Amino acid sequence: MVGGLVAAGAMSLAHRVARAIAPKAEAAPASQEKDSTIKVASAIARQVGYDLTEDQEPRASSIVHYAFGAAVGAFYGAVAEIVPRVTAAVGFAFGVAVWLGAHVVAVPALGLGNPPTRRPIRQEAEEFGLHTVYGVTTELVRRRLLLIRLA
Repeated sequence: MVGGLVAAGAMSLAHRVARAIAPKAEAAPASQEKDSTIKVASAIARQVGYDLTEDQEPRASSIVHYAFGAAVGAFYGAVAEIVPRVTAAVGFAFGVAVWLGAHVVAVPALGLGNPPTRRPIRQEAEEFGLHTVYGVTTELVRRRLLLIRLA
């Protein structure tokens, strides 16, 4: 879980860096849909009878992002204890699996965003890279915590 939480932070940081150094894409504000994490946070809030305000959305989005990252990281850590080969390629394969499972399959299937085939290739390449950062970071933290536990 700790690895997934740290990795979600690394992913967010890498996203900020990528946005800062990449040329800005020209897109009409109306064509930009809300992030899937905002949609999830809004749906959860509505379930308890609350509507998020626009200024609450960034924080709620972060909560969903980190909670998902921690949960998936905890699952990965548990599986890694039982099937050590999932840690191959220092978490890279795990990051690709999360990208495929969450971003490519689940988000479009749940109506939370467009499928990758309907988004710019550059944006999808960035998502792929960010998810591999997540996977590798999760594994590196897991290994470090394992060393601490064994010490």
